Amino acid sequence: MGKVALAAKITHVPSMYLSELDGPTKGIRTAAIEGHREISRRCRELGVDTIIIFDTHWLVNSGYHINCRPLAEGIYTSNELPHFINNMKFSVPGNPELGKILGQECNAQGVETLVHVDTTLDPEYGTLVPMRYMNEDNHFKAISVSALCMVHYLDDSARLGWAIREAVEKHYDGTVAIFASGSLSHRFAQNGTAPEYLNKIWSPFLERLDHEVVEMWKNAEWSDYDQPVEIITPYFGSSGTGQINAIFPVSPQSGAKVPQPKAAMGNALAYGESRL
Repeated sequence: MGKVALAAKITHVPSMYLSELDGPTKGIRTAAIEGHREISRRCRELGVDTIIIFDTHWLVNSGYHINCRPLAEGIYTSNELPHFINNMKFSVPGNPELGKILGQECNAQGVETLVHVDTTLDPEYGTLVPMRYMNEDNHFKAISVSALCMVHYLDDSARLGWAIREAVEKHYDGTVAIFASGSLSHRFAQNGTAPEYLNKIWSPFLERLDHEVVEMWKNAEWSDYDQPVEIITPYFGSSGTGQINAIFPVSPQSGAKVPQPKAAMGNALAYGESRL
């Protein structure tokens, strides 16, 4: 049936938008923007029709959610960083058919997932920023998936991803790309020091850890993954956080371990794990 043609870890830093505008930050994120455009080019070559984006800026407190409204368009200002993203126009076509397929398979596999088609809910900037540079011509449809469930077991996130891949491959007549839209280390610069850390990592320890993780990716030395990751935009700092654009070759599912539901645990452990 369907195919997952490309998977990537992508940045969505709002300074990419600032990079477009006249002023002292103009051009500072050219490499990240060009990285998005390169990933877009590859998706087009592979015949991708829809991009599924796990958006870490879509915070939810109950269940997982899929925003697949037919068209989201308007003007966006970030409530988190309104001085970075202000009055940014957006237009993102959705894919209700695929969104429903994803929700049905996730729920069939025991992952509570709600699908939103008839909604006024707009995507967050973890979706809007990448689509600004990858999809300026609305070539792709896009589906936004909530990726920050505040109270959950980590295994549930793995099961969600597994179910979404199986939904595409078993039930969808098309080709998709899947993006994890977010940072590596995500410790923002201390309040009042943001300008100083515009292009830096806050913590030397976290920066070292980020580099070690990236090396593991490049050498296929993590989990059961068997292929090296390709770095499209080299690691960089942004407002204290660690950022990258990287493509993860899609491995066959044969022999992979299916994530299992987490057994009930004590409240303390459940809370602790949800905060990791």
